[in-house]
Amino acid sequence: MSGAAPTSIASRDFRSGAHAWWLAIRPRTLGASVVPVLVGLAFASRERDIDVALAGATALAALLLQIATNLANDYYDFASGIDTAHRLGPVRAAASGLLPPQAVKRGAWGAAAGALVPGFWLVAHGGAPILAIGAAAAVFAIAYSAGPAPLASLGFGEALAFLFFGVVAVAGTALLQGSPADATVILVGLPVAALVTAIMVVNNLRDIPTDSATGKRTLAVRLGDRGTRWIYSGLVAGAFAVLPAIALAVTPTALLPLVVLPAAVGEIRRLWSREGAALNQSLAGSARLHAFFGAAYALGLLR
Repeated sequence: MSGAAPTSIASRDFRSGAHAWWLAIRPRTLGASVVPVLVGLAFASRERDIDVALAGATALAALLLQIATNLANDYYDFASGIDTAHRLGPVRAAASGLLPPQAVKRGAWGAAAGALVPGFWLVAHGGAPILAIGAAAAVFAIAYSAGPAPLASLGFGEALAFLFFGVVAVAGTALLQGSPADATVILVGLPVAALVTAIMVVNNLRDIPTDSATGKRTLAVRLGDRGTRWIYSGLVAGAFAVLPAIALAVTPTALLPLVVLPAAVGEIRRLWSREGAALNQSLAGSARLHAFFGAAYALGLLR
């Protein structure tokens, strides 16, 4: 009996550590990197058969960069004193003591380095444009939270999400599959960009009081509570408003995401009635909306 104890303790420690890392990578946010890849692949499928291995490498690189961004945000917000006991959002690994802060930092850099493995293959296949996209995405994944002037604290977080987790991610995925980088693929990426940015807007809306107190000047802090709620409403509405133009330019079935319009209206209405920690429900709801919209959208774009 006594010989079984160390194994049991080790097993519990492993499960506890794995759970801490699972929380640290913020699994509910990972759809932000998967959805644009799916949409880009669906759009590209209209012209040619999809290279499955290349598609897998694209998704892996995107996921690793998303994880690097999340871990860097966890560590650097803790290190700069932004994450305090008054924070209303989901638990952060470094600030809560679930993981040693330096381990979270190493995890961020490790995920960014890991993205280089599929990234090299993507560059070999796609050339200079993919190299430029990958390099910029990797830099911004860390610079979002790190450095003497983190981009999130300068109010650029929403713009970066719109660009890299929306327009660029969709266009880059399609480009790797042989689609041209033209105005049509940019148009196709706009709804995805709008909804992923809405997720960040909710997050920063909830954090206005604590970010203001710690000097983190996000766009939400700059615009204020009411202005931020209007930005959210405009982004969600805009994702649906652009669908008719995409239907005309690409295929009528691009209108398929209209099936989730009632859910979108509900999310907007609930956001306007929620305050403080209750906005975590809007954060989860916005992530679900982005995922369901993206799935319907990709299905509608398929050849």
